[in-house]
Amino acid sequence: MTGSYIGIDLGTANTLVCTKRDGIIIREPSYVTYDMRTNRVLSVGSKAKTMFGKTPPSVTSMRPLRDGVIADFELTSEMLKVFIRNAMGNSIFISRPNLIICIPYGVTDVEKKAVEEAALEAGAKSVWLIEEPIAAAIGAGLPINAACGCMVVDIGGGTTEVAVISLGGIAKSVSLRTAGDKCTEAIVSYIRKKFNVMIGDSTAEDIKIAIGSAHSSSDIGVAEVRGRNVLTGLPAAMNVYSSDIREALEEPLNAIVDVIKTTLEATPPELCADIYDNGIMLTGGGAMLCGIDTLISEKTHLQVYISKSPLDCVANGIIKVMESKDKGVLIPCAKHN
Repeated sequence: MTGSYIGIDLGTANTLVCTKRDGIIIREPSYVTYDMRTNRVLSVGSKAKTMFGKTPPSVTSMRPLRDGVIADFELTSEMLKVFIRNAMGNSIFISRPNLIICIPYGVTDVEKKAVEEAALEAGAKSVWLIEEPIAAAIGAGLPINAACGCMVVDIGGGTTEVAVISLGGIAKSVSLRTAGDKCTEAIVSYIRKKFNVMIGDSTAEDIKIAIGSAHSSSDIGVAEVRGRNVLTGLPAAMNVYSSDIREALEEPLNAIVDVIKTTLEATPPELCADIYDNGIMLTGGGAMLCGIDTLISEKTHLQVYISKSPLDCVANGIIKVMESKDKGVLIPCAKHN
């Protein structure tokens, strides 16, 4: 493993770890459960997510990243340590890995530094960064090095990245901190207002996946939802329809459509002509929301495509970069001494 590279899609909702040889080897929710009495991390990933909202006061289960950036440095570092150790096994005791980590476009130098330091603290020998829209476009198979404009919209958990790419670089990009999490929060708020029932984020996320709809042509059906009645304080259950979820998601989805339009308005005319011919590529978990391609196409009058593996696009892009001899899209950081 000497000189090995490990790619990490450090997402707000999920973290994917990949290598050049084995592809994606870890796919875990970005959750950490922490015991405040003993200052000890109890679990990371899927196990920690199952504890979310169910822990006693002395134990907290949380996501250490919010809106695409690190919210808790120590817990992010601990989470990375676990993922790196699981990826390398006993080899980590022989040599430290070089990490390639994906970051949202337009993050501040302070936020970049936080990612770098968390990775070095987790045991990395060196850290390289790659911007999320570039990685997503590569993973989706877009010809980013051609003299031709292509647009990618990566809808993750914390951020929506909209980018126009040409000749291997970003011609125009906007990062919006409205994405999957804001959609989940909107569902929680809507159900409380309409049904007087409080549900948790995990339940809202399950509803979004099961019957979520962005367009009237893609209504899926109905689901039974259980929560706590805010008037009586007692457990309650009711039926929620796709039309309800579509109404709940109207505000965050409109914000995503608006930022796509804003990006197009600021794009040079020649690149806009290319996008008219090539359409828009959707990646990220948000691309899996039923009807979102139809909604964006209807609002922009452009062809909209969903990548074959929306959740894996960024990680697949990192793998292709590791396989390529051209590493020009990587941003070097300081090495660990």
